[in-house]
Amino acid sequence: SVSSGINAEYGVFLLEEHNERNNLLKEIRESWKGSRLFMGRNKVMAVGLGRTPEAEIKPSLHKLSAGLVGSRGLLFTNETIESVREWFGEHKKSCFARSGTVATETVVLQPGPMDMPHSMEPQLRQLGLPTRLKDGVVVLDSEHTVCTAGKQLTTQQAHILKHLGNSMAEFHLTLVGHWADGKYTLLNDTTMDAE
Repeated sequence: SVSSGINAEYGVFLLEEHNERNNLLKEIRESWKGSRLFMGRNKVMAVGLGRTPEAEIKPSLHKLSAGLVGSRGLLFTNETIESVREWFGEHKKSCFARSGTVATETVVLQPGPMDMPHSMEPQLRQLGLPTRLKDGVVVLDSEHTVCTAGKQLTTQQAHILKHLGNSMAEFHLTLVGHWADGKYTLLNDTTMDAE
């Protein structure tokens, strides 16, 4: 549990997850076997740490629990801030974008044969691509803009990009804060003020 991690004299990092992928989170847990990573159920973790100075189980933990919002979690470890920052700075993985992700580039398909199996043509057409089969080859009939840089992807656009093999998103965790020995340090967050 979260409170047992605090009582084990670990330092605690507040992490923010970008482009959540369970399989990649599992890899991180494997890499950090000597540590404990908690993601999800932020309200339960915040209660376990203490939401107010009166309820906290150790000094300044209410500041850490205040940061448990959205896609954030906790890493309990005895590693230094520098080594944790370096490790998470180097461990980023490309992944396919999902609906709602902001496109990082404009993707325009040119008319002509597509390098896709013929069995995919009905699915591509259903996703909005102007395709047809010609002699067993998937052909794009006209130029088609799949997505525009800076705009959110729809479900259909995300599926098309996946079929094209375009991994537009990146899974990574960033360090937001660190708590150790009764002190909370803000590492990278503009939504909270460290005291």
